[in-house]
This record gives sequence, structure tokens and C-alpha cells, in this order.
Amino acid sequence: MSRPTLSKRHFKSRLFALSCAAFTWMGALILALLLYHIVAQGVKWVDWQFITSFPSRFPAKAGIKSALYGTLWLIGFIALFSIPIGVGAAIYLEEYAKKGPLGRFIEINIANLAGVPSIVYGILGLAVFVRFMELGRSVLAGSLTMSLLILPVIIIASREAIRAVPDSTRQAAFALGATRWQTIKSHTLPAAFPGILTGIILAISRAIGETAPLVMIGALTFVAFTPEGPLDDFTALPIQIFNWASRPQEEFHQLAAGAIIVLLVVLLTMNATAVIIRQLAERK
Repeated sequence: MSRPTLSKRHFKSRLFALSCAAFTWMGALILALLLYHIVAQGVKWVDWQFITSFPSRFPAKAGIKSALYGTLWLIGFIALFSIPIGVGAAIYLEEYAKKGPLGRFIEINIANLAGVPSIVYGILGLAVFVRFMELGRSVLAGSLTMSLLILPVIIIASREAIRAVPDSTRQAAFALGATRWQTIKSHTLPAAFPGILTGIILAISRAIGETAPLVMIGALTFVAFTPEGPLDDFTALPIQIFNWASRPQEEFHQLAAGAIIVLLVVLLTMNATAVIIRQLAERK
């Protein structure tokens, strides 16, 4: 009587595995087709004039200079705000906070915040940073909003990296007379650094690819200047792509594809940098 049951379970597990594999290959094929379509449409527009020109109502003169500068400003301020707070919160929760109902409550809420739709963070940024703090549609307001969006991701990734460090490393440091902070600074963080860095890069990559929060806080869709400070108005590559893709002219759709290529290059450069730094850290 037990053999048919085991065979049935084995069949179900095999069917589930095959279904997952089929969906994975289907998703990869769709992604490859989308990338091919974008590259075929946009690669002819990507040149130095496209990168160094401001947006224009004439497709031949339009470029992404203001959007690219705005994206770089966002990356800088998002990293400035989110990395110290996120990594610091992860260190406190993993190394200092007492295990109990309060700790579990905080963990559950951080996990829930990581799954909140990005448009909700846009509404929060509009209410708090744009209106209450009167920062307006500035780089600072956009960076703070995006920092809130990725903080849960950084905290979760950093906690997992810190948790993966063997307890024997901590015990050895304590046995030699090191304090808790000396152990964290000299042993735990260096060992967890590759995982923390990977989580940070993935979180920032998600932030600079988001459009909904920036639309919600009122980021401009047409900017013919580059930001010179944190309180200046700005636009970003996702906003510029959204603006061009919403126009009826086919040339602007091709410009949007070219901007997508540039955004992908920025994201791949960030991820490649993270991989290189991680490999160097692991060798040390």
C-alpha cells in the first residue's frame, strides 16, 4: 500500500519541478525577446549626442543629459542615507537586540515593509518630504523617498549576511578579550561584507529603476537643466523613459528604447562593480 503513495508523491514533485523549469525558461525567453526588441529599436539612437543633449520636442535633438545627471544624484544620496541606516539597523537587530516578542514584531514588520508596493512609498514621500517638510520636488525629497523604499531590503540582506558568520569567530574574539563592538568591527563585518555589499547594490539598482514613487512626488518629465544641489528640481531615467514611451510618435518610442539601454548599462555596471569588490573581499 505504501509504494503507490510514494510513487504518487514522486510524480507530483517531478511534475512541480518540470512546471517550474518550464515557467523559468518561458520567462527567460520572453525577457530575451524584450531585450532584443529594445536593442533593435534603440541602439541606433545611443551616441554621444544622445547622452550629452537635453530633452527636446524634436526627436533628432533629444537626449538624456538631465535624466542621467538626476539619476546619478539620486544614486549618491540614496547610498548616503540608506547604507548607514540599513547596515546599522541590521547590526543592532542581529548583534545587540534581545530575542523576544518585541524583536519578532520588528522582524515581521521589516519583512512586511519589504513587500509594500512602491507607489505607497511615493504617497508617503509626497505627504512627508514634499509637503510636510516642504522639500518640494527636489533631489533630496526623491532620494529620501527611495531610501525608505529600499531600507527593508538592505536590512534583511545585511542581517542574513551577518547571521551567516560562524559563531566560532565571535567566540574566538571574545576569548581573546575583545569587546562586542571590536568583534563586530574587526571580525563580523569584514566576513559579512560581500553579502552586505550584494544586498546594497541590488537594493539601489531597484531604487533607480522605479518610476511610480518619482511620479507620485512630482518629479518633472521635461527638464532642460542639470541639478546643481540637493534642493533643485530633477528628473531621472525612468521618468524620461515613461515620458517618451507615452508619446504617440514612433521616434520617441525608439528614444525610450535608447534610454532603457543606457539605464541597463548603468545597472550592469553597478552589479559588475559589486561582483568585483565581492571577489576581492573574499580573497582577503
